[in-house]
Amino acid sequence: MAFSVTSSPAVHNTSSFEQTRAANFGAFQPLDRPHLPSTAVSFSRRRCAVKALNAEPRRNDTIVPAAATLFAPEVVEKVEVEDYDKLAENLENASPLEIMDKALEKFGNDIAIAFSGAEDVALIEYAHLTGRPFRVFSLDTGRLNPETYKLFDEVEKRYGIRIEYMFPDAVEVQDLVRSKGLFSFYEDGHQECCRVRKVRPLRRALKGLRAWITGQRKDQSPGTRSEIPIVQVDPVFEGLDGGIGSLVKWNPVANVKGNDIWNFLRAMNVPVNSLHAQGYVSIGCEPCTRPVLPGQHEREGRWWWEDAKTKECGLHKGNIKDGNLNGNGNGAIHANGTATHADLFTTQSIVNLSRPGIENLLKLENRKETWIVVLYAPWCQFCQAMEGSYVELAEKLAGSGVKVAKFRADGEEKAFAQQELQLGSFPTILFFPKHSSRPVKYPSEKRDVESLMVFVNALQ
Repeated sequence: MAFSVTSSPAVHNTSSFEQTRAANFGAFQPLDRPHLPSTAVSFSRRRCAVKALNAEPRRNDTIVPAAATLFAPEVVEKVEVEDYDKLAENLENASPLEIMDKALEKFGNDIAIAFSGAEDVALIEYAHLTGRPFRVFSLDTGRLNPETYKLFDEVEKRYGIRIEYMFPDAVEVQDLVRSKGLFSFYEDGHQECCRVRKVRPLRRALKGLRAWITGQRKDQSPGTRSEIPIVQVDPVFEGLDGGIGSLVKWNPVANVKGNDIWNFLRAMNVPVNSLHAQGYVSIGCEPCTRPVLPGQHEREGRWWWEDAKTKECGLHKGNIKDGNLNGNGNGAIHANGTATHADLFTTQSIVNLSRPGIENLLKLENRKETWIVVLYAPWCQFCQAMEGSYVELAEKLAGSGVKVAKFRADGEEKAFAQQELQLGSFPTILFFPKHSSRPVKYPSEKRDVESLMVFVNALQ
């Protein structure tokens, strides 16, 4: 608001002075101070009128602090609610750089990039290329690989930034380790440890933001990330303003393939985690991450002892929708209950076992032929990844006296498979020898034809 400063001669008519006191700041006389000290300015002799431009008309109130006339009436601005479904649709074919620029422009200092120390370093490069200021935070669980910490340091130096690290609550970690040990997640699942070391620190970080940026891609994880949008209202976490809908989640590389991410990183000479050169693709905490092998999906290097559909730590829990794994015919209900997949291993060289068929196979003590059976679920990307090698194995074993079969072990059959068929995760491969009733479980994660042939030849 602009102000005009004027000076007027001494006032001798007190009645005129009282009428103009509400319009002239210089005429304001403090209450309860009828006699000013001699050192004070005498407003009766000379005053400085500071009059607001476009001020309100004179008011008739008997006592009105003149300072009130310096401010325009408060205007309640109507806030337009953003339609993020529509925005996601509009950005569906946009480049990651364009999406990143839009996110940073829209939220400024109230948005930050979530950096895990893996290939999501591409997000930081995209943010840097926009020329806009940006923030980066990371969750230090206390159990990261040394190579990941080294990458953090390299990234800070390259981009001239300070990563905002979030740490787990020390008392919670202490209680967990003292009560259940350092590696309890191998026995009862990773969710509890992740909740203490990752989810709760993330929740604290996001409470200081209105939006966050993730490196999720649709091709990363079976059953959980295939439908992630470019931008969405976060369905799980709350932001700065609190409550449902107070946080926006951006996924700039949702539509980008893993190979294209790596082409970008190489082209821009971006520093990457040295673990990638050792076969690691998806990188998390050291005890829960390992290299992947030929024929394996990248996410299979995480929590490999668990079922494929649970391979989320809780940071993106909103990707997992209610549903079940029941289904019949050629289609299967997806792990998130929203999509179907065609059956796998559909070739004449592979026997499709029913529940009675696999039960009979279990009961036989002296079989005429040896069998190799894969326990699978059509929606499982790890099963999908090995389909080619398993079909080729069947073709190689044709006429050898080894029967190659499959048994769909999800849905209603899952409990049976876990109890009777040693099912731990999909796929599970079993070998039924001729002279033993108990099947032998294939112990390796190598699912190429050569490795499977070695397993068969060693036992028949």
